[in-house]
Amino acid sequence: MNIKELLRDAKSQLDESGISQVDAEHLLAHCLGISRMDLHNPVVVENTLSNLTDHETVEETFYTLVDRRIGHEPLQYLTGLAPFRHLEVEVGPGVLVPRPESELLVDAVLQHISNLEGIVSVVDLGAGSGALSLAIATEAENARVIAVEKSPEAIYWLKRNVSRIDEKVRIVEGDVSQVLIGVKCDLVIANPPYIPNDQKLPRDVAGFEPHIALFGGPTGMEIPRQFIAAAARLLKSGGVLVIEHTEEQGLVIEAELALDFANVVLHRDLNDRPRWTSAVRR
Repeated sequence: MNIKELLRDAKSQLDESGISQVDAEHLLAHCLGISRMDLHNPVVVENTLSNLTDHETVEETFYTLVDRRIGHEPLQYLTGLAPFRHLEVEVGPGVLVPRPESELLVDAVLQHISNLEGIVSVVDLGAGSGALSLAIATEAENARVIAVEKSPEAIYWLKRNVSRIDEKVRIVEGDVSQVLIGVKCDLVIANPPYIPNDQKLPRDVAGFEPHIALFGGPTGMEIPRQFIAAAARLLKSGGVLVIEHTEEQGLVIEAELALDFANVVLHRDLNDRPRWTSAVRR
């Protein structure tokens, strides 16, 4: 097996399809059971190849994955893993791939938690794979996290990740408007489906990731309103809501928060795009 030839061929195919050549390295490393960085370490590669009993099958698997990537199947679905902060969460069909942009949101949440004394109760509405819940639970010792999710397909991945990474995270299955009745918490993070139903999405997203986690209704705000109402019910007075949204929804989100929240602040991502909003429960 000639690693350089395999990569050169796969990168050429991906490039012709408008897909990042780096994905070839991720896929080959996955097939070999090593990291992408180790793929560039001749000693590690030689040892790995010498321990392989069936080079042909590995090559076939690799090219099958390359073909699926050319078909725009998300890279994270093909490898089964998505990096998020210091974690690698398992993902696959039925659950949204966690976005790097959400890492800044987690930074802000962790900073807020560090300013609070004692145990801090956190509810993650629309937890999906559990990336945000698990990042907070593993990085803030005083956080007690509840992950809420209603999609059975997403719950499958959520349970896998919680059992593998941090079993202290409590999973609650159900619609955000119907769960945790009577419960009060210090912090709510919300990642509702917020994309308008008629908005066009990239093929990687539209063709594979779950629409239930993406589309928020005709205007995109129908489901976020439900999440905001749930957060208002769950939060103690002085508790904080952090909610993700599209670049265009900042003013609408602010208007929705006006009744029950104060100190509404719009936050931007690393590309200076409006990405999420924080607010304090009155």
